Amino acid sequence: MKYSLLLVLIVFTSCNGQKKATVADNDSKSDLDANTSLTLLLQDNYSGSDTSETMVVKDSKTLKGFFSKINRTRKPGLPVPEVDFSKDMVIIYCEGLRNDSGFSGLSLKVETKDRLVFKPTYQAPQEKSNFTAAISPFCVYKIPLTDKEITIAPVK
Repeated sequence: MKYSLLLVLIVFTSCNGQKKATVADNDSKSDLDANTSLTLLLQDNYSGSDTSETMVVKDSKTLKGFFSKINRTRKPGLPVPEVDFSKDMVIIYCEGLRNDSGFSGLSLKVETKDRLVFKPTYQAPQEKSNFTAAISPFCVYKIPLTDKEITIAPVK
C-alpha cells in the first residue's frame, strides 16, 4: 500500500513539472515572435549555393522551385512548407560555403515606413570540434505580407 501511494505521488508531481515547463517555453516564444515578426519555418545545412544570397518569395511556384533545387540530391527530400501567400511571404537566406557547424540566421535590424532591413546573425558552435565538411546553410522564414523593400545588411 505504501509503495502504490508513493508511486501515485511521484506521477502527479512529475506531471505538474512538465506543464509548468511547457507554459514557460510557450510564453518566451510568443514574446520573441512579437518582437521580431520573423517565424523560422526551416533550417538546414545544404542550400546548393556557394555564395551568400537572399530570396524574397511571394508565390508558391518560386518556393517549390527553390525546394526542387535543394531536393535534387536528397532522398527523401525536404517538404515544402505550407504558406498562405495571401497573408504571408517567405524570406530565404542562404549563407554560402562555410567550414564550421555554427548556427546562422536573420534578425530584424531596422524597420521604417518603406523598408525592412535584416541582419545576418551567427551563433558559434557550443563545443569545439574538428568539423571539416563544407556546408552551405540556409534558413526559410515567414513574415507578414508587406510592400516594404526588404534588404539584408552587409556582414561586417
